[in-house]
Amino acid sequence: MTRILALVDGSAYSASVCHHSAWIAKKLGAAVDLLHLLPDHGAAGTKDFSGALTLGARSQLLQELATLDAQRAKLAAAQGHAILDDAQALIEADGAGPVTQKLRQGDLVETIRSLEPDIRALVIGKRGQGSAGAFEHLGSNLERILRSATVPVFVASRAFQPIDKVLIAFDASASAMRAVDRMAASPVFAGLEAVLVHAGTDTPALRAALEAARAKLAGGGIEASVQVVAGEPEVALERKVAAEGFGLLVMGAYGHSRIRSLIIGSTTTAMIRACKIPVLLYR
Repeated sequence: MTRILALVDGSAYSASVCHHSAWIAKKLGAAVDLLHLLPDHGAAGTKDFSGALTLGARSQLLQELATLDAQRAKLAAAQGHAILDDAQALIEADGAGPVTQKLRQGDLVETIRSLEPDIRALVIGKRGQGSAGAFEHLGSNLERILRSATVPVFVASRAFQPIDKVLIAFDASASAMRAVDRMAASPVFAGLEAVLVHAGTDTPALRAALEAARAKLAGGGIEASVQVVAGEPEVALERKVAAEGFGLLVMGAYGHSRIRSLIIGSTTTAMIRACKIPVLLYR
């Protein structure tokens, strides 16, 4: 059965991750795997806090630290199970499932890499736990995930809204065409309105590529229009998203220099932060 991996950490974005995961899962007829990663408390017990204490006091302190570390780990596990239970309830209430819970410890990117062979897509929130007021920062692991993931990554916005209109950032690159191919073959986008947008110079070759992409989408049941707008992609796309009521921004993960910089360069976080809607990145 097709599986979606959803990352939940108890942050303000977790509910949105659940609702978006349920929306995708219902479209695909997919199961949802919920992943919560436990914090690593083990390192705390290896630090030497004893200073110039005598041997007996030092031994007692180290024992107390080890006990405290075990208590923290137990509480973190209990919290993790509670977060997963709440997330499962949200997804099932949306009519999706089956849902499987995964409580793991370790490096997040390595954990995702180990699970990728069994999943079709990954859903993560734009920001993580502890960053509710830090709107200038994305979740600390998000860029690492975007750089390493081999499956499509759906970056959920803070709040879920029904998606019926999609903006596709198109630069005529091989990556952009792969994104179009994947969309055309996916039940997720069937029946949705789509707009293929190129930000930059309008040329006959570009128009031909846009028309080929439009035809490909039409073959998959996606009605798309074509637009070419002036300006740098990060500015022009943000403006269109804000002004025209799009529910999702779709991009290829690698493209020509300007679009490529949106995904793997310094403007990655700026673009995702600026758009108040989810962003789907295709590899």
